[in-house]
Amino acid sequence: MPEKTVQQPLMRDELLPPSRARRRHLISIADLGRPDIERLLGLARTFATSLDRDVKKLPTLRGRTVVSMFYEPSTRTSTSFELAAKRLSADVMSIRASGSSADKGESLKDTALTLGAYDPDIVVIRHTSIGAPDVVARHVDAHVVNAGDGKRQHPTQALLDLFTIDEEFGGVDGIHVAIVGDVLHSRVARSNIQALVLMGAHVTLVGPPTLIPRGIEALGCEVSHDINAIRDADVVYVLRMQRERMEAGANFVPSLREYTARWGVSAERLTKGQRVMHPGPMNRGVEITPDVADAAESLIQRQVRSGLVVRMAVLYDLVTGGPVSAVAPATIREVA
Repeated sequence: MPEKTVQQPLMRDELLPPSRARRRHLISIADLGRPDIERLLGLARTFATSLDRDVKKLPTLRGRTVVSMFYEPSTRTSTSFELAAKRLSADVMSIRASGSSADKGESLKDTALTLGAYDPDIVVIRHTSIGAPDVVARHVDAHVVNAGDGKRQHPTQALLDLFTIDEEFGGVDGIHVAIVGDVLHSRVARSNIQALVLMGAHVTLVGPPTLIPRGIEALGCEVSHDINAIRDADVVYVLRMQRERMEAGANFVPSLREYTARWGVSAERLTKGQRVMHPGPMNRGVEITPDVADAAESLIQRQVRSGLVVRMAVLYDLVTGGPVSAVAPATIREVA
């Protein structure tokens, strides 16, 4: 796919009806070019300057409406999207599957049509089914952001991880990232591989053969089944076992105890100066030891903070449709 221009930074769904074809969405990292990511990270850096001020709310999206639809449990992603919208002065409406008409059997299409009648500007959706954001995009006249669909994509997680690495190392190009754990069921891993490779990073996947998808090297990464492969990395990115996405009765590892013994990330397996990341939620004592999670070299809490400003950047970028310019800094100065 040819790289999109700066003027059209995010995905345009060509399957949409003509009246909605101009809406831009963020559904997959594969729909972004390097200039798009650089622009979003630059905008996130601009918004980050507002976090340390007494007045953190910006008038940037005043009068806009953001609908948050979460059909899966979430803490970090749902709260950061809602807070990001509120920090930009948008009105926020939150929908959860539990307690909604979904409990009564309403289809995603009908829910999308209902919400679309309220004329939202942005719909943020997390769903268990691959392709759910595409369904919503076909039935609402709003920008759609994929907050995670099945095991396919989680683009804003990849963007916040890039932002965290960029802030820590002064760039992403040339950084070696080892992604350890259950890659097979991880949408975070898929999005991160694509984003990191696009930005010039070297990516190594590490884990048991049963949890590494066949042919994933085609995305531009390397694969190792030896935990010692993490020793050469600048960043060790730890994944949890995605048990909720595993088929009932399927045994991908003999036991969690054996998984921890062979592929768990502990201080003994790390080298000096390595940084550790985790998308959360963590299973302490399984894929990562508590001392590693809480160490000074851990960037895990930085990732959470990055998530807020990156999602502010995504929401702003979708609505305004423009590159980083003097507009955003000027808006921030209004409330300084």
